[in-house]
Amino acid sequence: MKSTVIRYLVAAIALIALVIGVAGCETSTASPLAPQERLRVATTTSLYDTGLWGYLEPMFEDEYGVEMDIMSAGTGIALEYGRRWDVDIITVHSKAQEEQFVAEGYGIERVPFAYNYFLIVGPESDPAGIKDLSPEEAFTRLMETGSGSFVSRGDDSGTHGKEKAIWQALGFDYAIIQQAGEWYIEAGRGMGPTLLMASEKQAYTLTDMGTFLAYTGKLELVPIVNQGAILLNVYSAIAINPGSHPQTKIDMANNLIDFITSSEIQELIGSYGVEVYGMQLFTPCAGAEPE
Repeated sequence: MKSTVIRYLVAAIALIALVIGVAGCETSTASPLAPQERLRVATTTSLYDTGLWGYLEPMFEDEYGVEMDIMSAGTGIALEYGRRWDVDIITVHSKAQEEQFVAEGYGIERVPFAYNYFLIVGPESDPAGIKDLSPEEAFTRLMETGSGSFVSRGDDSGTHGKEKAIWQALGFDYAIIQQAGEWYIEAGRGMGPTLLMASEKQAYTLTDMGTFLAYTGKLELVPIVNQGAILLNVYSAIAINPGSHPQTKIDMANNLIDFITSSEIQELIGSYGVEVYGMQLFTPCAGAEPE
């Protein structure tokens, strides 16, 4: 009798274990949650290095339930990401390159959303004596005298494009500038590392104002030339054209454009960094081209 009871108890325990095991298997093989939508963004290094995207990213993700994958690169590389459909939207700052990108059918529309100005920065001693000259006069003196080293981004970025535009406005062939002598140094790096190199070498460089302010505590450089219409620096967003790349997430890309041009986010862009640096890093322009 006792042995019979024991057999029943063992069988019952085995049955319970089997039921629990089956339930566990059903739980472990249940359908996972649908993956969150991802938006791929290529951005210029100045928007990234200043921390602006780190500030705006969680707000956009929370509002639209999306995960952003942000790739920081010079404008030329960011545009190439767009041509290869590696991203859904780009935010860059080289008007001529952007207009060509749209004209070629890769992007839908160039939408300006903020601007600041480029600066020529250098050592406080200003060995080339270019302080308060126009950008064109400053570049001419650097070229003709070679009395101060100049560190170029040299990376086909928006900043590098602006530098080449200044040389072109002066009638200089950029290929000749590249071979102009030891005073001209191509860094081939982003804006932050280029500033650090210029500071180490006590050289001049062209920089966007936002990145310079963000890095100023690490630099032994000061603004030397900060006036001139050619120094205007406009940031634009361009959604990748679904006509060229049907798989692009055009709706979410348009959501991002609506987000960064909305009055609330424009106000946040305008106030970003003011408390820390005492001045605006970026001036909002909500889809309008500043003059």
